[in-house]
Amino acid sequence: MSKALLRSGVVVLLLCVGFFAVWTLWQRSEQESHQEGLISGNGRVEATEIDIATKMAGRVKEVLVDEGDLVKEGQVLVRMQVDVLEAQLQEAQAQLRQAQNSIITAKAQVTARKSDKMAAEAVVIQREAEQDSAEKRAARTKVLSTQRAVSTQDLEDDEARMKSAKATVAAAKAQVLAAQAAIEASEAQVVGAESQAEAVQATISRIKADIEDCSLKAPRDGRVQYRIAQPGEVLGVGGKVLSLVDLGDVYLTFFVPETAAGKLEIGGETRLILDAAPQFVVPAKISFVASVAQFTPKTVETMSERQKLMFRVKAQIDRTLLQKHLQKVKTGLPGVAWVKLDGQAPWPVSLAIKLPE
Repeated sequence: MSKALLRSGVVVLLLCVGFFAVWTLWQRSEQESHQEGLISGNGRVEATEIDIATKMAGRVKEVLVDEGDLVKEGQVLVRMQVDVLEAQLQEAQAQLRQAQNSIITAKAQVTARKSDKMAAEAVVIQREAEQDSAEKRAARTKVLSTQRAVSTQDLEDDEARMKSAKATVAAAKAQVLAAQAAIEASEAQVVGAESQAEAVQATISRIKADIEDCSLKAPRDGRVQYRIAQPGEVLGVGGKVLSLVDLGDVYLTFFVPETAAGKLEIGGETRLILDAAPQFVVPAKISFVASVAQFTPKTVETMSERQKLMFRVKAQIDRTLLQKHLQKVKTGLPGVAWVKLDGQAPWPVSLAIKLPE
């Protein structure tokens, strides 16, 4: 019985010693952190998610990547069926050729109408010459008539010829005006045909843009997270096919109490230690501090209760650093973010930057 009591006493003693040692280390750590002006928060690595979706309704023809694949900006990830669009493109191209032929025909009409006008103007000159001759002849006949050298009938005939010449000139000038109107009408037809060609050309450009949009490309470097749709599926406008994560926009979200949130600065340095790789210390910078508490007690009446106010903070990892270690970037990993409350204080040796080779 005494041996059992002795063993129990030893166990209790060891437990007490262990608890005291752990408590001492925790107190020392808390004291060291407080003295150095450090604060930490648990969080999880996240990245900006990008949905690769269709611009228009259609059937998925090919999905060229699998989940987990790294993709480059501009890389074609998905192809949609474009049979209908290609048929529309051929139809529009035929309409463009027809419109271009209409332009040629209308311009030929303008040339013909200008020739008609030139001919009408030549007729006007001829008729004006005839009118001038008739007027002079009538004037001479009138003088001779007063001298009784010619008959009254001759005078009347010459005056009739003069009036006829004037009428002929007026008719020739009217032909010139008609030719000018025909020219203007033909030029209007040219403008109309050119406008039609421009409209068809715009339609062709739109269809080509739609065909180009049917090749879904990566907007930036990243990793395929999910394949949402498969080849053969019919999707509506905005139908999602893939989900990417932007490996150049990675951050760790954590929470700090109200007393620390007010001391943080945008762009302030942080150090990240991930649970999966505790041997590394990753540098980051604060990119966001929430303006309101994320979670609080129901009532905040005392100083101690205000200490429970927690604010969300984002620690952004440098894009250049991420590009160097792209294959090792993983999202969803838990970790700890350390922040200096005093920006002038040095980082402790335990939080010196340590990166993988």
